[in-house]
Amino acid sequence: MNAVLELSPQQRYARCIEVSRRIRWDIDRDVLRGRCFDPSHKFLPDGLTEIERLPFLDAAERRLMSQIQGRTYANMFGLIERFIGAKMMDVASDRALADRTAFEAIVGFTDEELKHQELFRRVEVLAAQVMPAGYRFVANADEVAAFVLTKSTWAILALTCCIEIVTQVHYRQSMDIDTSMSPLFKDIFLFHWKEESQHAIIDELEWMREDMRINEAERDLAVGDLIDLVGAVDSMLQAQARADAQYFISLLDRALTDDEETRVHAGVLDAYRWQYIVSGLDEPRFANVLTGKVNDVQGQRLGAAMARLRRRMLHCGTDVFSG
Repeated sequence: MNAVLELSPQQRYARCIEVSRRIRWDIDRDVLRGRCFDPSHKFLPDGLTEIERLPFLDAAERRLMSQIQGRTYANMFGLIERFIGAKMMDVASDRALADRTAFEAIVGFTDEELKHQELFRRVEVLAAQVMPAGYRFVANADEVAAFVLTKSTWAILALTCCIEIVTQVHYRQSMDIDTSMSPLFKDIFLFHWKEESQHAIIDELEWMREDMRINEAERDLAVGDLIDLVGAVDSMLQAQARADAQYFISLLDRALTDDEETRVHAGVLDAYRWQYIVSGLDEPRFANVLTGKVNDVQGQRLGAAMARLRRRMLHCGTDVFSG
């Protein structure tokens, strides 16, 4: 890792191009291979679903919860990559004549993001074939992308870098070591992880370049944009958690107590906040990069926003970054 960090930005872009060419995969030939999901398997590992916080669920109910959260997990990344791809196309246009190596790396990145979006659309079709009717993915990818793209490039690249690092952490620390997961679901995120590992490097390089371009006042506004974006992600997670908890409860062949239903709703929301926000912001790789780009006052603003989010975890709170 130290040797990689000692490379110049130009060398790091070139390395991303070389690795991406070497590991490039095809959805049908390498990932799906004609397979379907087996409903007897979990989709997401317990380390991501936080299912241990719901001990009153039996084995079949725990498996169902992992499948619902896994379906949303794939849909969330399909949505996220909609705005990532659009933003990186914008970034690439600025590099077309100035830096051919960086331009090639970023164009390859956007091509892979389009492939990932198609992969996750296919995952939703496969999940719908084996899961009961009634599931809803609440957010509209185009509307979310349109909102995100109104924010500063610095903030979008910060959020993107965080998300791409999250995919690395989730696969290595949870999926790779779980032997009870669906082999197909694990393969989907194995191949996704392989390309996202290069994307995280490019995100960091482009974020660094943007950070060097802007002044302190612009960076201060960008920090506010990042807080707004994380708050918007949390609002989206609240809506999806409600839909997924209700879907889960509706499929059970027994009635939960009022307290158990409340714990299911809170548990799903907290799992989603962990998956898409906290696990990324807490990851040392991301935290170190972010800390190096903000001053003490800006860092305190970000820290206060995260503290408000953490206080709301274990609850079904709203308006994470208000007041």
